[in-house]
Amino acid sequence: MLKIGIIGCGKITKVRHAPEYEYNPNCQIVAFYNRTYDKAKMCATQYGGKAYTSIEDLLSSDVDAVSVCVANAYHASVSIQALKAGKHVLCEKPMATTLEDCKEMVKTAKDTGKFLMIGQNQRLAKAHVKAREIIESSELGKVISFQTKFCHPGPEGWTGKKDSWFFDKKVASFGVMADLGVHKTDLIHYLTGQRIIRTSALLATIDKKYPNGTPITVDDNAFAIYTLENGATGTMHVSWTNYGNEDNSTKIYMEGGTIRCYDDEKYSLIVEKADGTVNKFALDMLTSNKEQTSGGRTSTGIIDEFINSIMTNSPPSISGESVMDAMKVIFANEHSAEISSSVNIE
Repeated sequence: MLKIGIIGCGKITKVRHAPEYEYNPNCQIVAFYNRTYDKAKMCATQYGGKAYTSIEDLLSSDVDAVSVCVANAYHASVSIQALKAGKHVLCEKPMATTLEDCKEMVKTAKDTGKFLMIGQNQRLAKAHVKAREIIESSELGKVISFQTKFCHPGPEGWTGKKDSWFFDKKVASFGVMADLGVHKTDLIHYLTGQRIIRTSALLATIDKKYPNGTPITVDDNAFAIYTLENGATGTMHVSWTNYGNEDNSTKIYMEGGTIRCYDDEKYSLIVEKADGTVNKFALDMLTSNKEQTSGGRTSTGIIDEFINSIMTNSPPSISGESVMDAMKVIFANEHSAEISSSVNIE
């Protein structure tokens, strides 16, 4: 039975990490830490375990692994601290706020022999897994273009706070581009098996405001035109200002047809072939932020993947190293928007 600690007791812990660990029969949550001790105490009361007053004390305990669920600006420092303390680490996305920190996280995991996994859960969605299989089989030929979106009402619907830390550049470092854009960027790499080598991006603060009426200090909408290694070109739009139904869809346009993921209410995967054949798959449905905050049981698969990786001593498929390419694109998007020009990605 693996002993788990959770560092950071905000919304992501309450609706994802803690309940998903509780559902897994191979682990037990034994430790919580939060900057505000009362939040850690509340989690410990609900799930069991001990509330700690410092990260150092938690890492000095006998926990085997930790989830790092703190604000973006602290992902790297806390993850590195935990790895050096001999703990496996599941870090929430975005991985870190600089490329140098991302590299240091990966290096520390290698040096310590501990696993570093990042919460890029869209790779585990069943329609995405099936779509990847179809693309890899080459039955539809090569990828020509694509369109991917992740648009919802914003983190205030998730956190319940109109002055959420997600809106503060000093703590979040990024806006919607890294919050949602890293999911869809990583997904394009996963689905196509190709790296994004060029981007032209626009980041904008269009609508979101603090309670006093001043604009938030990060982007609430982001757009990117991506070019893949084979020359295929597509678009990504991520938004915190979609006040209708959440849009978490992806379309891949190929020589032999089109693959549609999560754009239909009934079928999570639809394959439309050039000969007119249409195959529909009711595999699963992505859980929206609204559903996750309603209190029902949901699972992203991330926790199960992390626990299984440790139990079998197998490197996690969503390792820090594997997420590096997506983070490079996110940083390139930021740069592209700053200089109003396309950027090549190493």
